[in-house]
Amino acid sequence: MTVAIEIGTRVETGSTGGLTGIGEPALLDLEELLSTRLLVQGNSGSGKSHLLRRLLEQSAAWVQQAVIDPEGDFVSLAERFGHLVIDAAEHDEAGLAAAGERMRTHRVPVVLNLEGIDAEQQMRRASAFLGGMFDAPRESWYPVLVVVDEAQLFAPAVAGEVSDEARRASLGAMTNLMCRGRKRGLAGVIATQRLAKLAKNVAAEATNFLMGRTFLDIDMARAADLLGMERRQAESFRDLGRGRFVALGPALSRRPITVGIGAVVTESRSAGPGLLPLAPAASEKDMRELILTPPSSTGTPRPRRMPGPPPPDILAQLSAHGATRASAPGLPDAGDGGLTRASPVQPTLEDAAHDRQRMQVVLRAMLADHDAEPEAGFRPVHVLYQDFLVRCRIEGLGRDALDLAGFRKALATARAGLDEVGAEAPDWQAVIRTGASLPEDVQGVFLLVAQAAHRRLPCPSDLEIARAYGTHSTGRARRQLHYLEERDVLVLRQDATGRRIAVIVGPGWETLPGAAA
Repeated sequence: MTVAIEIGTRVETGSTGGLTGIGEPALLDLEELLSTRLLVQGNSGSGKSHLLRRLLEQSAAWVQQAVIDPEGDFVSLAERFGHLVIDAAEHDEAGLAAAGERMRTHRVPVVLNLEGIDAEQQMRRASAFLGGMFDAPRESWYPVLVVVDEAQLFAPAVAGEVSDEARRASLGAMTNLMCRGRKRGLAGVIATQRLAKLAKNVAAEATNFLMGRTFLDIDMARAADLLGMERRQAESFRDLGRGRFVALGPALSRRPITVGIGAVVTESRSAGPGLLPLAPAASEKDMRELILTPPSSTGTPRPRRMPGPPPPDILAQLSAHGATRASAPGLPDAGDGGLTRASPVQPTLEDAAHDRQRMQVVLRAMLADHDAEPEAGFRPVHVLYQDFLVRCRIEGLGRDALDLAGFRKALATARAGLDEVGAEAPDWQAVIRTGASLPEDVQGVFLLVAQAAHRRLPCPSDLEIARAYGTHSTGRARRQLHYLEERDVLVLRQDATGRRIAVIVGPGWETLPGAAA
């Protein structure tokens, strides 16, 4: 081991033997961990958070750290070890994505505190932060230990009450961390209460395991499968005490050993369950007076908070109001003070064309607003889509003005400026058909380059392509260009000075030399 940290002591000999004796230090090869990944599993109260805290404290001097903290348990690391605490509730997704990239550039240890926001927003903000770390430019790929507590919240095995969009974004970020993060310097350490609730493709990428106390048969069976143990041996997980884990993996031990986790120097803000003796018993009369005396006789009465009506959904009211006016020639009946929808009528082709024009106006206005914000253009498509839907509802176009696939195409068309030159022009039909055959996420890049070639403009820079793709990573932007060349839809070449030129296959449109390739 080049750099070994002590996570505890060996407390028991495994059934297949071990590499260290009982009572000897249990070491973790930190460099090996950075090349692999770690999965920690144990029911509530088994000591998972204590284990993660021990790992973070012992490795803080050796490697940069990022902690995804859904309960605010690890913010105390800031005072002792200098972590920057980011309260996710105070930042939007674009800001967190930028923070994820910058923390890698400046090598700042970070705790992302997700406490106080609902489950869906936790998933969205965590995925944005992880996405920013993942998309950092190659020159910032320093090693980072990425610890995700309660990983089943961010990589659920089945759909829950959150939206499918939030679940896909979060699951995609966790999959990138565990499957593709190693080459980018990201070493995932995930902890979960229930293996059965954690997505299999995320758990299966771990090669180091610390398995704590587990009672349910389905979780014991999956733990035994991951450790290569027989099912009957998995019964031993029920007998593990608090703070004891079965360790296995190239960074821990080649055979299963039982480890007792060592002490920590920082404390969690969460108060664990404890016994507190009751005060000396008072007489029944005194207790009755304390509990049942009317408030008016004990001083200033405390105002009782009565549940009020739920806050009105302003956007829903605006949407209903717009739909009502669109479907009825007159104003709605407001006799009861509310909005009354008239009998629906079938929209005509003229109405549909008018709605499309209104949506284009909304989209152009949104992009114009984003141009005024330097970071807004790099927002992921799903974030832009939510902004677009809100604007459509305000304009009275309803909740389902456009689906996500249609929005991607409209966004690609608007960013490429095709609505200004006329996408229906005959010379564009073949190019548009070619773009439609590509994956949705690269159609915007292709149309942007095609428009530049059609207008005989310089080839778009890496930053412009990254903006069209929705990322800050210029390296990722270059990979999209190479992918388009592999698909034989464009050809890249350089002029005598090394500047990039793109030629669109088919019409033969060619850009002017752009930035150096």
